Amino acid sequence: MVANEKVKLAITVASLVAAATVLFVAEYRRRRRKQTSSSVSSCYLHSDKKPQLGFKRVLADNSYSGFKHLKKKLEDGETPSDSHPYETEITALLENPRLDEFEFLRGEYSLEMSDSYVWVETECELKKLAETLEKEKVFGVDTEQHSLRSFLGFTGLIQISTQEEDFLVDTIALHDVMSILRPVFSNPDICKVFHGADNDVLWLQRDFHIYVVNMFDTAKACEVLSKPQRSLAYLLESVCGVSTNKLLQREDWRQRPLSEEMVLYARTDAHYLLYIADRLTTELKQLGNDSSSTDDKLSFLLEASRRSNMICLQLYTKETEDFPGNAAASSLIYRHLNGHVDNSSISLDPKFQELVRELCAWRDLMARIHDESTKYVLSDQAVIALASKQPTTPEEIHDSIAQADSASESSPSAVICSHLDDVYQMTQQKLGKLDVILPLVLDKCLGTDGTCPISVFNYSLLVNFNTKLTNRSAPTKKNGHNKNLKRFTRKTSRDLFVKKFSCKAPVYHNCRIYANDGRLLCYCDRRKLEWYMSRGLAKLVEEDPLAIMLLFEPKGRPEDEGNDFYIQSKKNICVGCGEGDHYLRYRIIPSCYRVNFPEHLKSHRSHDIVLLCVDCHEVAHAAAERYKKEVAKEFGIPLFVRRVMDSKEAQGTECESTGESEDAGVSPLHLRTASMALLRHGDRMPSSRREELLKTVKMYYGGREITEEDLEKALLIGMRPHERRKLERKKGVTLKQDADDANSVEEATPGGDDVNGESSIVGDESGGDGAPELNDTQCNGNILHQQNSKLSLLGHGPHGKQVVEYLLKEYGEDGVRDFCQRWRKVFVDALHPRHLPGGWDVTHSGRRDFGEFSVYNPTKKVSTG
Repeated sequence: MVANEKVKLAITVASLVAAATVLFVAEYRRRRRKQTSSSVSSCYLHSDKKPQLGFKRVLADNSYSGFKHLKKKLEDGETPSDSHPYETEITALLENPRLDEFEFLRGEYSLEMSDSYVWVETECELKKLAETLEKEKVFGVDTEQHSLRSFLGFTGLIQISTQEEDFLVDTIALHDVMSILRPVFSNPDICKVFHGADNDVLWLQRDFHIYVVNMFDTAKACEVLSKPQRSLAYLLESVCGVSTNKLLQREDWRQRPLSEEMVLYARTDAHYLLYIADRLTTELKQLGNDSSSTDDKLSFLLEASRRSNMICLQLYTKETEDFPGNAAASSLIYRHLNGHVDNSSISLDPKFQELVRELCAWRDLMARIHDESTKYVLSDQAVIALASKQPTTPEEIHDSIAQADSASESSPSAVICSHLDDVYQMTQQKLGKLDVILPLVLDKCLGTDGTCPISVFNYSLLVNFNTKLTNRSAPTKKNGHNKNLKRFTRKTSRDLFVKKFSCKAPVYHNCRIYANDGRLLCYCDRRKLEWYMSRGLAKLVEEDPLAIMLLFEPKGRPEDEGNDFYIQSKKNICVGCGEGDHYLRYRIIPSCYRVNFPEHLKSHRSHDIVLLCVDCHEVAHAAAERYKKEVAKEFGIPLFVRRVMDSKEAQGTECESTGESEDAGVSPLHLRTASMALLRHGDRMPSSRREELLKTVKMYYGGREITEEDLEKALLIGMRPHERRKLERKKGVTLKQDADDANSVEEATPGGDDVNGESSIVGDESGGDGAPELNDTQCNGNILHQQNSKLSLLGHGPHGKQVVEYLLKEYGEDGVRDFCQRWRKVFVDALHPRHLPGGWDVTHSGRRDFGEFSVYNPTKKVSTG
């Protein structure tokens, strides 16, 4: 009885708490709506003074213009705007590393961190710090970033530690004079110790034009040593016995003063770097001493140094897109369509998609104007909620956003509260199309009577925003509706193309393969690791990210080729523009040539397979097609097979350059078209047309009478198996093939061109491009076809085979390598790629040797045969 009363009492209390919570939330939202209605006419920035609005100058503003790097003055002029200003110094360090600098500590070092540190917040103090650092041979560096309340993000704090002192640099107070530290960071005689510096290097360039020269990255040292983890938290705990709370990394580093916990966290990240670096270099040296080769005594240390300084060569770039918010809108629609199968009709609704694009474009522009992240202005889930529900009043809009962001107390954001009327007008479609909405919003915010303050972040928007729209959009004055419809249709078509053909998952897994002495051999994908593991040829040494160590001595090593490409981690972005939302594989050397290369010049050679976005892919492909025509003219080998003729019916016809032989046969495209038409519509077509098509087919068979079986065989001329299956699905015709012919046609196995399965050591069973044999007699673009060709006669396959055969015959493999270099130069000249992986080189040799376990090993092939 007592128990029942306690249960009733608990239920009553819970009900009261729930009711109180509901009332509290309702009252909170009512007050927020009241505040919103009273503040619509004024921007919140007039009262909310964000720290970055005090910056007098920014190097990366929120406009659509690109980032301008520092131009370093040289004796013969200035460094080009698209090159690294300190490329010469960094390259010198890569070629001639300085081993005497790897002494990070002097004398005794105590792991106990004192309570004293130096807070640097004035220009005078910053100059003193620069003078102090100039006397050092090495110092540790770390940075803290803020991104939620900033469009591009900015550096909120820099921690610098020498062996004697810790310095915390207030980069918000000193933002405009941080260039004082530039000479120290770019001094090649001073080593800077970072951990995981890939982002730090870019952030320092973006905010202060500070370029790091001579770096030792403890994360890269962990890679070389095959540590089970590479995080700084792991090193602090395992090497120094210090634990740290990494959740503090997400704190608001704009706040002043910093809390004691934040100060301790910031100091810890930099204070122990020198000690960790010293311990790691000792392990690297010991690893070299344990090696049996005298050449390996310092090789591991040199490898860690080389990888570290490769990071310094990175250049910061601003992300760009065709139209404001375009990428985000396409991603949202795609994700919503795939994640809500039952509501797919909503996602396919043109009004829904149009509103999503308008909200994303508006969100992007408002984020740039107010220097806020798009996530802060309006979350993705709020965009979907507004586009799905399409509320009809400002109050409903407010509540829809609040419900979508129920986990956030600050939703709707201050931007929404100040500009709620814009969102209402868009949901009611009272502002027109995007080309009209965005200029109106910009003028309303930053125009003569604008409601928002102008800052160094948004001023440039007034200058180039109209140019952005003019360059990317069609005018709407005349026939505006039709042109908008055409643009929308083109855009929809492009989005569908991206969805269908772009890579559905990351291409580069950046798994690692180590030799049995611990030296990194290559980065590769999971499939390659599984191949080694399934055959007992390697053991797993790390799970995240995956890494294996070979249990045998590999045939070759990266340094044997004099190329660093295969031991560089790679990003899943377009190498041309840096686009990361979608990308396709692109073969720099067209397959029609590469498929005919000798095995050791093509098997698992991913150097010439890169990732490109749709736009860059189109540019590169157009340039390649133009150059193919130049190659055809240079070698006198036509791109397409002009005529084909059944060799059984030719009866030994000599293939000579006579008018009669050149006119024999028929175009393969015309042959297939005529055969397909006769098979599908022969009984119903006019007799004159039927006779015309029959004459075309008879030209292939030497003029004899043909049967339906002949027509079916004519469809298979030079067709690969996957082409035949595709044709069956498209035309609705079942294509028959003789058993002998079927056995003679084999589809090339995939994997040899796998973009992430690169290795200069051994191959795997996945195969290669498998150069097919062209069992046809060919001259002057004419072919006597024998029904067993593995090359498609509709494409450039025969042309490519003849070109490669000519190169090998006249110039040997050197001719093929020179041919590859020409294609790489075509690619570079067409795109001017800014994001090529480290080690990529126009002069890359591409040669490899096959080890004992390689499926391409000649001796193994013989034994298998």
